[in-house]
Amino acid sequence: MINIKGILKKVLPKRLYCLRHKYIEWKSAKHYRFPSEELIVIGITGTSGKSTTTMLLRKLLEKAGHTVASLSTIDFYIAGDNQLNDQKMTMLGRGQSQKFLRKAIKKECTIAIIESTSEGVLQYRHQYINYDMMVLTNLYAEHIDSHGSFENYKKAKQVLFSHLAKGKRKNIKGINIPKTIIVNGEVKEADEFLDVGGDQIGVFARNDKELHIEKSRLDQAKHLILGRDVIANKEGLHFFVDKKEFHAPMYGEHNVMNILTAMTIARSLDISWEDIEKTVKAYTNVPGRMEQIQEADQHGFKVIVDYAFEPVAMAKLYDILPLFTPKQIIHVLGATGGGRDIERRFTVGKFVGEKADIVIVTDEDPYDDDPREIMDDVASAVRKTGKKDNETLYIIEKRDEAIVKAITLAKEGDLVVITGKGSEQAMVVKGELIPWDDRSIARKAIKKTYT
Repeated sequence: MINIKGILKKVLPKRLYCLRHKYIEWKSAKHYRFPSEELIVIGITGTSGKSTTTMLLRKLLEKAGHTVASLSTIDFYIAGDNQLNDQKMTMLGRGQSQKFLRKAIKKECTIAIIESTSEGVLQYRHQYINYDMMVLTNLYAEHIDSHGSFENYKKAKQVLFSHLAKGKRKNIKGINIPKTIIVNGEVKEADEFLDVGGDQIGVFARNDKELHIEKSRLDQAKHLILGRDVIANKEGLHFFVDKKEFHAPMYGEHNVMNILTAMTIARSLDISWEDIEKTVKAYTNVPGRMEQIQEADQHGFKVIVDYAFEPVAMAKLYDILPLFTPKQIIHVLGATGGGRDIERRFTVGKFVGEKADIVIVTDEDPYDDDPREIMDDVASAVRKTGKKDNETLYIIEKRDEAIVKAITLAKEGDLVVITGKGSEQAMVVKGELIPWDDRSIARKAIKKTYT
């Protein structure tokens, strides 16, 4: 049978091919009666930090009495009910976001949080969602494979902010909802994201970093949240905002910025500092982000599952690992296919080869690419760091077998790190979603090895 869709995807320019998505989103929005008009919608975009920010914000909003819905890389959540994201996409397409928002309204949600991506913009998934707030967590070179250049990637993000500013202002239960833009003041292009307009702005940053926003704009900001005196250790995070002191039982200094992001959104929605302090104090790392597999502890070693798959996130991960004082680090990783940045395979392979004691290269999400070719690329970079095949470097195609190998190699005091998928619930192989969960596989491997 001829695959017309596949042929059109190959021969038509991506933007032209994706126009069909615009029609699908319009048709779906109309079918579900444009649900975004009936509740406050917050969009969170950026290269990283979206999911952690979303989940903390969700808790902050609930603490303040809101009924919340959220769409994220990690889960689909409506009024206390959640389902792990099993779709292998952050921003749902083919009208599923509109369906989700209508369901949220039926469950009496007052606010919806949507992780909004540049890839979603290319496929018009943001269309017909009337956002009230758009937030930029950070911005650095990533997804260049899809956009062609960092400039195009940045512009795709900026479309979300322009879309917000042009949207119809809402009046919900007699309250006028302003169009609000919140940006990371450390982003060099921050001012460009504010140029689109909007009714009010919020800015967050650390006070020991350079701000890239004009002073006149800072003076206009409804909220300027600056973190200071940051301490990150085994007990978690400790920092101040003005004279207010905050503690969070989270690993990783980079998470301070995620907390500051959520704080700024919360303050823009008039959530009290008291509620923020209490919520932050109880907040821990989210699923699949520095998630420890507790079953390993009783056997004298540790296992961590993390989502990191690109160089910046991998570097942040390795900033944290020394806190565990491991005797040796055994790292399981792969690289994603499907047209993703090929150069990343070599960059990440070299980095992990230099940092870890033992590297196990395996399959990740090959899509339609040859998984062995991807693994060979990663392994070639690892090998250049001095790792020896079948001693400190292993290539194991089946990911479950690679995880088992890591567990069997682990000795007392060692740390096994499994990266690339986090809490994802599927692996993409030749267009099919194969059910998967690194955490579950790790637990099974521990049980199999020690029984």
